[in-house]
Amino acid sequence: MLAPGFADPVHDAQGTFRAVMDALARPGRVRALVAALAPPAPLTPELAAVALTLTDADTPVWLDPVLAAAPEVAEFLRFHTGAPLTGDPAAAAFALVREPARCPPLSRFAPGTPAYPDTATTLVLALDAVAEGEGLHLSGPGIRKAARLAPAPLPEGFVAQLAENRAGFPLGVDLILTAPGRVAGLPRSTTVTEA
Repeated sequence: MLAPGFADPVHDAQGTFRAVMDALARPGRVRALVAALAPPAPLTPELAAVALTLTDADTPVWLDPVLAAAPEVAEFLRFHTGAPLTGDPAAAAFALVREPARCPPLSRFAPGTPAYPDTATTLVLALDAVAEGEGLHLSGPGIRKAARLAPAPLPEGFVAQLAENRAGFPLGVDLILTAPGRVAGLPRSTTVTEA
């Protein structure tokens, strides 16, 4: 049986949209993400909420191997969003990553083009935890002086990958970091270093 989407599609999507946009506008700030959803496993409620809010028939979605192995996840996303699924990370507008520690290198995703940097992939990672005030050191637009953010788990060499991603600005991928009840953003404009 197909899992239901948002109980109140307009207000639930608006709340998710505001939380995600605020997180991307203020990197390093963790926002509450109320995701009253029960999507098919292993899709998390937070990944589902972001997908239901930001994807549609014009936004190809790439699923990491653990999500792609669950047919119920693809069925849920197709039914509720109409988004086409792609097996090619470079062809995706959004990438849903359930196992961040095993995420492909950021360079495998679309960085956008000089004429259309907005065609880059946005990665949405399902983390176990994300907290402010410790961990990685963040600076750049939307951050007063500096911020610290502790997301876990992360792929090996993540900070180096982010530095490479930032070096191509305005090209590069953006990241939405979700954890149970929380969301944070790492746009391509953010400089990230080890604390």
